[in-house]
Amino acid sequence: MQTKEVYSIVLEDQIRNFNRLLASFFVILGEKLKIRQVLSKKYMNQIRYSLFFALLLIALPLLGQESLKNTAFTYGEELNFEVSYGWLDLADAKLQISRRAHPQDEVPHYKIDVYGKTKGAATLFGKVNDNWGTYLNSETLLPYQSYRHIEEGKYRKHELVYFDQKNKKARLELYDRENKNLKEAREYSLLTEVQDLVSGFYYLRSLNLTKLKPGEIVMIKGFFDKELYNIKLIYEGTEKLETKIGVKETYIFSPEIPANKLFRGNYPIKVWVTKDQNKIPVKIKANLFLGSLNLDLVSTKGLRNN
Repeated sequence: MQTKEVYSIVLEDQIRNFNRLLASFFVILGEKLKIRQVLSKKYMNQIRYSLFFALLLIALPLLGQESLKNTAFTYGEELNFEVSYGWLDLADAKLQISRRAHPQDEVPHYKIDVYGKTKGAATLFGKVNDNWGTYLNSETLLPYQSYRHIEEGKYRKHELVYFDQKNKKARLELYDRENKNLKEAREYSLLTEVQDLVSGFYYLRSLNLTKLKPGEIVMIKGFFDKELYNIKLIYEGTEKLETKIGVKETYIFSPEIPANKLFRGNYPIKVWVTKDQNKIPVKIKANLFLGSLNLDLVSTKGLRNN
């Protein structure tokens, strides 16, 4: 008789409720808790994906606001982050702008890459080595092309998206496991100018955030993973925050998240952006069903404004 494997999340005194006694799980000893948290591989994967979901929601552009000339970032900038769950270090992440301009249609573009790689005990649940990127028009701050190269355990995905912002179209291309042969190509109607996951964050940094008032709701739009997104972003105000690069005055944003079993509350994700000319993210926090996921800035290079 074939036995169905069931993965779950339980507390120590609930381990007997597993449908399969030998189900894979990972034990974390809580420093301030009297109980142990037992996290399954499935739940750890959900934590990993929640990070990308959080980035998606806070990175897409604030449409409807007047964009300023970019004075926040420049070529050669590098932002380095640590990703953690409680005291467990999960991954390192890096946001990097190329040192030189990349011309597209005779217009200089920023080539921007985001790298994410698991480390330490997190590799027990599958190694992750991802690269997300964009070519961002330096004049319009709209993406010309985006790409994703995903390596997560045995899973591979190689994707290119070409944006025709003038005609409001996007062409998506998917390649094989070795990123050599085209498997699928499809065109999408956009209806409006859009950002991708990476470019949207840099567009956000170009805006005049000082005009926002606490409680103000801004609609955001973007194209990601074959979908158009239209999400609410709430500005919560400012806060002085102690970070790994010093004490910073910050703006706080919270995206509205649809009800689900992973996050806690209506506004479970918060992002802190420095209240200065650079407008860099110093912290992202996602409150999960059990515990919280944190992304903290640990070092910077090549900032435009010192």
